Amino acid sequence: MTAAGGTILDRLADHARERVEEAKRRMLPAEIRQKALNMPKGNFAFETALKKPDIAFICECKKSSPSKGLIAPEFPYLEIAREYEAAGADAVSVLTEPKWFLGSDLYLEKIAAAVSIPCLRKDFTVDEYMIYEAKLLGASAVLLICAILPEEQIKEYIGICDELGMSALVEAHDKDEVESALRAGARVIGVNNRNLKDFSVDAENSRRLRQMIPPGVLFVSESGVESAGDVSRLRKIGADAVLIGETLMRAEDKKAKLLELKGEV
Repeated sequence: MTAAGGTILDRLADHARERVEEAKRRMLPAEIRQKALNMPKGNFAFETALKKPDIAFICECKKSSPSKGLIAPEFPYLEIAREYEAAGADAVSVLTEPKWFLGSDLYLEKIAAAVSIPCLRKDFTVDEYMIYEAKLLGASAVLLICAILPEEQIKEYIGICDELGMSALVEAHDKDEVESALRAGARVIGVNNRNLKDFSVDAENSRRLRQMIPPGVLFVSESGVESAGDVSRLRKIGADAVLIGETLMRAEDKKAKLLELKGEV
């Protein structure tokens, strides 16, 4: 999907920069950094949750998306997050991008306080300010997308996460991005089966890139996971975790759907 302002990913990143500039007017960068550093250091709960014998499930709270439009007109986000936890989710991904995903920082803050499993701030991180925001909101992890961040910046942001005891889910879509993520020191790499530049989904992307991820680096498959069969195929290639959004958000009974995806029904 392209438009006058470039791909939708370009526009998401540009809008994130605008949001950061607005936020900096409300709280100076030095102040938010100090507040984040004054909080108890995290224990890298997100990546710890993905280190288990069987595949881990990161379940997403998402109201809308640029590719699918409005997914959940009614969005009882706390109830959804609690349902995920009750069904055995290992982590919750919370969209905070407000324009295209209709997300909110408030959703993350409330969910992080309501569940005991770690939360990922799912947003388009373009400034270290957003990592400090995530810490204050209660997140255990942030998303760093190779397609919008230079390698050196990813390395720097992982360093900031380390200082705060947070995890970075570094998202890649192709071979070059996986190599970049590894050089930057990523400990958790998410391969997105959806091309964020045009929204096409290629379920084989995870299988192709899995072999590039060395032992000791966690591998997460994102997007296009719709059935227990899909999960089973990812188990076979050695995925450590799967991130599932729309499939769960469209299910009336999210707990039953998650159990089905896990192969427990």
